[in-house]
Amino acid sequence: MENIQQPKRVFSGVQPSGVLTIGNYLGAIKNWKKFEADEFDSIYCVVDMHAITVRQVPAELRRRTYEILALYIACGLDPQKNTMFVQSHVPAHAELSWILNCYTMFGELSRMTQFKDKSQKNASNVNAGLFDYPVLMASDILLYQTAIVPVGSDQKQHIELARDIAMRFNQVYGDVFTIPEGYMEKNGTKIMSLQEPTKKMSKSDENENASVGILDERDAIMRKFKRAVTDSDTVVRFADGKDGINNLMTIYSCFTGKSMSEIESEFEGKGYGDFKLAVGETVADGLQPVRERFNQLMADKAYLESIMKEGAEKANYFANKTLSKVYKKVGFVPKIR
Repeated sequence: MENIQQPKRVFSGVQPSGVLTIGNYLGAIKNWKKFEADEFDSIYCVVDMHAITVRQVPAELRRRTYEILALYIACGLDPQKNTMFVQSHVPAHAELSWILNCYTMFGELSRMTQFKDKSQKNASNVNAGLFDYPVLMASDILLYQTAIVPVGSDQKQHIELARDIAMRFNQVYGDVFTIPEGYMEKNGTKIMSLQEPTKKMSKSDENENASVGILDERDAIMRKFKRAVTDSDTVVRFADGKDGINNLMTIYSCFTGKSMSEIESEFEGKGYGDFKLAVGETVADGLQPVRERFNQLMADKAYLESIMKEGAEKANYFANKTLSKVYKKVGFVPKIR
């Protein structure tokens, strides 16, 4: 009898907080398209539960939840080939998170660099959720027996924690969780700020010229690239100490598919002004169809809600299978139906 290979489960998600940047697009959403092949079973979540570790305006959180789902589709993800849903629509995320808390060490969480960074930025609201959200992220991943997690390089530490928790649980109870692997693109996993190119581009940056939003209008995109910080050199080349130019070259490479050496040849003898103009035009051209499709989708709320509903039904089925297994392993009495 022929041995049929089971598709590998892929899981990832984006928070509905702030305006998504080209960093989110190039480092995450754009790359998910490659997992639509038959050998993968892809699940993408709008992680609204993660968003509330920082205070949100409720009406804005609701609106942005729709927007992230619309952006998934506008960026090319096919709802027929991927499961898309809203995290809070699947209660098992919170339920598994509590159990995994009991298999996560305090010291592990205290070493998370993102907790340290976010604590400094939100000094007046260093809540337990902010400290504990890597466990919720581990639950997101482990619930679906995920094999591959496409992430940016800044999430590598969280993937390692999810692996450690899964292995610790499996050591006690047997083969319960699939051990996930992080997947990072070699190029474009970390897009830097246009104004401070040693810092990651952030959707929460107060300087509007530091980041380019996926939904920015062409004029805004061109203006931001023209104002991008470079260096005192004039040669377009990828080298140490040229953080601003390296970042622009990375962005240009992601949108065009050209290598760094090809970009250096293309702009040989040309100045930074020409290069910044070319990067801006390339990014604006690349994002225009995304913005147009996004506007169409946001005008059809009923369609987006149908995607949410169908996705949550599928996700609940997968998640509850894992949760039931975990409940049994730890000794909980099965639910009386």
